[in-house]
Amino acid sequence: NYDVITPDMIPGEYVCLTVSDTGTGMDKGLTEKIFDPFFTTKAIGKGTGMGLSVIHGIVTNMGATIHVYSEPGEGTEFKIYLPVEKNHVEKQVINSKAEIQLGTEHILLVDDEEAILSMEKQMLERLGYQITSCYSSVEALEAFRANPDKFDIVITDMAMPNIPGDRLSVELNKIRPDIPILLCTGFSESMSEEKAASLGIKGFLLKPIVMKNFSKKIREILDTNKTEEKN
Repeated sequence: NYDVITPDMIPGEYVCLTVSDTGTGMDKGLTEKIFDPFFTTKAIGKGTGMGLSVIHGIVTNMGATIHVYSEPGEGTEFKIYLPVEKNHVEKQVINSKAEIQLGTEHILLVDDEEAILSMEKQMLERLGYQITSCYSSVEALEAFRANPDKFDIVITDMAMPNIPGDRLSVELNKIRPDIPILLCTGFSESMSEEKAASLGIKGFLLKPIVMKNFSKKIREILDTNKTEEKN
């Protein structure tokens, strides 16, 4: 159907997944912004604005496209167009698996967004890691303080209430200076590499998280840390 083709789509066969609601709907000004990281129509403190941004990242990573249709007072409809793969499927699966790097280490995972925390936990468990997930930085600090040697790496969000990711890194390093920390954020440009290093932060990842990049960065940090320990 050429009526649905947009500049980001290649002509061909697609499977369409539709999700709709009967809510209040949105005007064009809002629909143009809803996939932007940290954009939200909710009151301050009621949402981070990362949900649809994460979904957009997942869809894009699959080679798919997401469209939104909405009118005030008429609800909203999302359509995800998944390209139908006909050729070289086996080769693509093999190449895809080769790009995903696995592990068995224990990770302390911290994010105050429940949906993001659940998604990242499932992603990491599929990669083979053991996961302790915490919905708050305070809970994470208590878990780490109780058994600091239990964890091989800490993966934390930056923008969190009570104790943000950079302050959490400082507290974790006071307990165990050699613990590597990976910061997942949309605000990485505001922190220099020098400041990050002083906080024990070994790397950054921008949200939305993509599994291939996630697995590569974690493996890179863990392997580098093991090499440094040997030396």
